[in-house]
Amino acid sequence: MNNTKFINYHAGYVAVMGRPNVGKSTLINALLGQKITAVSPRPQTTRHQQLGILTLEDAQIIFIDTPGLHNPHHKLGEHMNREASNAIKNCDLILFIVDINKFPPHQEDLILIYLVNELKSPPPIILAMNKVDILKSKHDQENIFHHAKAYQDLLPKAQAIQISALTGENLDLLIDTITQSLPQGEPYYPEDQITDLYERDIAADLIREAALIHLKDEVPHAIAIRIDEYTERNEYTVYIAATIFVEKESQKGIVIGKGGQMLKKIGSSARREIESMSGKKVFLQLRVKVRKNWRNDENTLKNFGF
Repeated sequence: MNNTKFINYHAGYVAVMGRPNVGKSTLINALLGQKITAVSPRPQTTRHQQLGILTLEDAQIIFIDTPGLHNPHHKLGEHMNREASNAIKNCDLILFIVDINKFPPHQEDLILIYLVNELKSPPPIILAMNKVDILKSKHDQENIFHHAKAYQDLLPKAQAIQISALTGENLDLLIDTITQSLPQGEPYYPEDQITDLYERDIAADLIREAALIHLKDEVPHAIAIRIDEYTERNEYTVYIAATIFVEKESQKGIVIGKGGQMLKKIGSSARREIESMSGKKVFLQLRVKVRKNWRNDENTLKNFGF
């Protein structure tokens, strides 16, 4: 590698923070131009810390997709909070994402208290005010002014940018601002690498995403996915066998559905997403098992990779 190429190069880690369901994973997928992380309308979709690596001519931006900080109700929630706080401690920049259509909710305080009080010297913060695409009326525009001011009052030192992860509005400006805020240095990863996860790990997340989208409110967060087999039969096809774990027998019935229809629906949606991610024909086999109270069982959490 020719080191002179990187004289004015910027590289660093960006912790993507924000309360659940503000569009963190949607934004990372949009910036990378490829889906690497699960997205659903439900909060706490992201459970693990995951890297999204964007390599440009003048920068390598390593996004750390983190679970949303929240008040935990089980050991899984505690794990998710640890993942998020570790990302803050080890980053060069914080990208704090909020929903510009709403005033700062009380849950925002959990993150802000951490940023302000727990870190002696927090890294620079960019405040990304997301979901401007939802604005439709003059009244909406007036609300935005008040919402934006409320967020900036909470983080007065942050650079603020209004964006839409869905339509791409101002994402180029966001990338430029992030690049200039990162330290100068050589890239950490090869230019063709976009994440630190293997395809089988992404497949597990996409199966869970499909379940989150299709299932009723009482089931989704009790779900875990285990990939039992991931075999590339040739360069064009992949066979995947996976187990969907739930906590109760009643939840198992809901996931399977009448005549197996819900499980087929989940499998069909997941298969399409995995095919889009891998570029290969996917044969997906799903089964459902009960693992009682797994979110509060340390051994089970470890077995599931938490």
